[in-house]
Amino acid sequence: MKPSLLGCTREQIADFLRRHGDVPAFRVTQILDWVWKKRVTDFEQMSNLPPALRDELAGNFCLRPLEVQEMHHSQSGSHTRKFLSRLTDGELVESVIIPAAVGRGGAHSDRITLCVSSQVGCAFGCRFCASGMLGFRRNLSTAEIIGQILAAQDLTPGRIDNLVFMGMGEPLANTDQLLPALRLITDPSLLGIGARHITVSTSGHVPGLRLLASCGVPVRLAVSLHGASDEVRSQIMPVNRKWPLAQLLPALEQWNRTTKHMITLEYILISGVNDSLDQAELLASLAHRLNAKVNLIPYNTVQGLPWTRPSEAHCRDFCHRLLIHKIPVTMRYEKGHDINAACGQLRLRRSTEQHDE
Repeated sequence: MKPSLLGCTREQIADFLRRHGDVPAFRVTQILDWVWKKRVTDFEQMSNLPPALRDELAGNFCLRPLEVQEMHHSQSGSHTRKFLSRLTDGELVESVIIPAAVGRGGAHSDRITLCVSSQVGCAFGCRFCASGMLGFRRNLSTAEIIGQILAAQDLTPGRIDNLVFMGMGEPLANTDQLLPALRLITDPSLLGIGARHITVSTSGHVPGLRLLASCGVPVRLAVSLHGASDEVRSQIMPVNRKWPLAQLLPALEQWNRTTKHMITLEYILISGVNDSLDQAELLASLAHRLNAKVNLIPYNTVQGLPWTRPSEAHCRDFCHRLLIHKIPVTMRYEKGHDINAACGQLRLRRSTEQHDE
């Protein structure tokens, strides 16, 4: 399989041109302009390059490392759209386009967020998530990560201006590809999305956390906590057995010292599992220790899993307990429930259908 130009830095393209003939240095800028600004899908569209150079590039690279196979539109009023893409080796990956919520007075922001995947499947086996139900297949390449963004941009009239790495996979288990992708995404001469508009979510991968904090790209961090004690969290998050709270919390404190960005603690409320008011008290204590905000998410039903969401009244009680302790907290109801927008659900359905056939 040919590598994609989406995964190449300016220096890598310049090195390729040096090794393949006497090509003027300005051709690098022209190539990058076609790939990132004009976003062509065929080398023949690079009209200001000599035909021989276009042929040389086409023989060694591809442009788009994925092809959109399915598109689903939510009918719930959220205007969320989810698309399933096929990679060059036939694997499937999901991405979700999420418009901003309607604000006060009915005002609607033009801001568009893309939920990006970092792996095909997942090895971490979080008990509430569909991504790992088919197991881990492989890491996405830098180009495949970025390819989701360009595909989403093709599918929406507005600009994708916020990225959340909360799709399929554990981003910090794929730092070899994630970190180069972040540098290309934030490069003002390429995609130019500011680091403060990018959030990386982790289930608690401690070595990856420390690496991300030191990489020099000041993204925002969300941590899938989902349990405020080791006993409860280990029921939901198997990663907690490898990196329990005694290791995770110091890594998050180091993040605070290094980046100065407020951490978001993601907490899916699951009835009878992690939604007790005792857990709310412990969560408030952890959030205070980390100077973190909390994002509460009533559980989004996944076919094949036994969990249920608490009543709306109980969710409000849990939220109120955090507010009593002056913890910044939001309650986020899922968008796109009717299109299986939770990570991994569309791929799981498609794979199950293919198996049944």
